[in-house]
Amino acid sequence: MSDESLSYEQARTELAEVVGRLEQGGGSLEESLALWERGERLADVCQRWLDNARDRIDAARAARAE
Repeated sequence: MSDESLSYEQARTELAEVVGRLEQGGGSLEESLALWERGERLADVCQRWLDNARDRIDAARAARAE
């Protein structure tokens, strides 16, 4: 599944798992870097979802105010 097809909930859940694994430590530097990079991509997906939700809310409010 590509990152773009993840729902907000899926991305948030996987991001929480990545953070948990990073907090546990114990992996190699390379594994930690890969997890960090994955976390950054997942955070971007979540942010896009949140930005889109904000835009939709703003549009609905503007339409109601007309």
